[in-house]
Amino acid sequence: MAKFKPVRTAVFPVAGRGTRFLPATKAMPKEMLPIVDKPLIQYAVEEAIAAGATRLVFVTGSTKRSIEDHFDRDPDLERALETTGKQELLGLVKDILPSGVSCVYIRQGEPLGLGHAVLCARPAVGDEPFFVHLPDDLIRAPAGCLSQMRAHYDQHGASVLAVEDVPREKTSSYGIVDADASDRLRGMVEKPVPEKAPSTLAVVGRYLLTPAVFDLLERTGRGAGGEIQLTDGIAALLRNEPVYAFRFQGRRYDCGSKLGYIEAIVDYAMEDRALRDSLRAHLAAHC
Repeated sequence: MAKFKPVRTAVFPVAGRGTRFLPATKAMPKEMLPIVDKPLIQYAVEEAIAAGATRLVFVTGSTKRSIEDHFDRDPDLERALETTGKQELLGLVKDILPSGVSCVYIRQGEPLGLGHAVLCARPAVGDEPFFVHLPDDLIRAPAGCLSQMRAHYDQHGASVLAVEDVPREKTSSYGIVDADASDRLRGMVEKPVPEKAPSTLAVVGRYLLTPAVFDLLERTGRGAGGEIQLTDGIAALLRNEPVYAFRFQGRRYDCGSKLGYIEAIVDYAMEDRALRDSLRAHLAAHC
């Protein structure tokens, strides 16, 4: 098997305001919203680390300091937990980031779109392939979605986009791909109206990209919504090198929507033995 450059960096674009969850997100980043007892951003980081990432790049905004605090050490909290003998909680707090994993925080000065956010990460990524992970899309799977994508990259050495089939009437909410029988992309369109969508395969919050995309994003003008769209950069990339659609295994929760967020909380709580029976009884009494 050919050896390709390893994927060591994961980029998390987390500068968005999360207006659909106001007033909860007025002072708290949407990425810090908890699924039971763990914030969305921690699920994202754990998935990236499991896929081999050792450098975590957070592209942040002015209201995102609590993300940095979450992944920093808190000696006072650790000391209090140790003093009171709460060893299990102490382990959870101290082990949020394993040794050998570093964090980089880059401020996105203007909200110019996902493509611009990825471009902001270029100095930290360098000349290597990298993951892009959107924490709003929580994917529950036996093997993490990024790990599945990395396995595909290890075989082909090319960019990979996670996709899933969506109802045709919802294509205008996604980047939609046109792929051949081998899932190699022929084209990609950002938020097409249903009658102009090339397929119903939608890109969903996970990317593994080669560094060639950076130069293309530099030259990409503002697209849909007046923003620099990552979709447009990838559409240019596939004219120069292979890009694959990847149909991942797992269940995706759109935690950028209130319904998807609530569904994720219920399903994850059902996996907790301490909560399962009481929650099932509560739901049965109200359904």
